[in-house]
Amino acid sequence: MNNIFRSFARFIAVQAGNPKTFVFAVSVIIIWAVSGKFFNYSNTWQLMINTTTTIVTFLMVFLIQNTQNRDSKAVHLKLDELVRANRMARNLLLDIEAQSDEELDRLIDEFRVINVKYQKAMEKRNMKKVKKQ
Repeated sequence: MNNIFRSFARFIAVQAGNPKTFVFAVSVIIIWAVSGKFFNYSNTWQLMINTTTTIVTFLMVFLIQNTQNRDSKAVHLKLDELVRANRMARNLLLDIEAQSDEELDRLIDEFRVINVKYQKAMEKRNMKKVKKQ
C-alpha cells in the first residue's frame, strides 16, 4: 500500500509541476468562465468550480507533502553522509533536525561568527593580492 501511494504521490507531484498541467488548469477556468453565460452565472455554476478547486487543493496538499517529506529525508541522508565522511565536520550536525529551536539558534549564531571571520580573512587575502600587483 505504501509503495503504491508513494509512486502515485510522486507521479501526481511531477505532473502538477508540468507546464501542460498548468495550461490544462487555465483552460478549465476559461471554459468554466465562458460557460457562466449559459448557466446565467447561477449559484450552482459558482459552487461547481468552488467545490472542485477545494477538493483538488485539499488532496494535492497531502500528495505534495508526502513527496516533499521523502525528498527532504533523502537530502538529509545525503548531507549526513557528507558530514560523516568529512573528518573536520562535527558529528553533532548529523541529526540536527532533532535539535531544539534554541540549539538551532545557537548554532546559527555560531556559524554567523564563523562566516564573519571567513569574510574578513578573504578580504585580507584579496587586499594582499591587490598590493602585490
